[in-house]
Amino acid sequence: MLVLSRKKDEKIIIGDNIAIMIVDIQGDKVRLGIEAPREVSVHREEVYQAIQNKQTEPAAVNS
Repeated sequence: MLVLSRKKDEKIIIGDNIAIMIVDIQGDKVRLGIEAPREVSVHREEVYQAIQNKQTEPAAVNS
């Protein structure tokens, strides 16, 4: 895992077309802005896990 330090309004660039910007820092919370092409899915981890679980449920029922 790569760990980087950034200040408010600074960005991290991933590849050629994804940018993550530190929008706000309040206490122990950091707000991020993410610029990515529409074809790239961006989710919070818990939302991603819920999506993955729903996709595997029908396969488990049919087994």
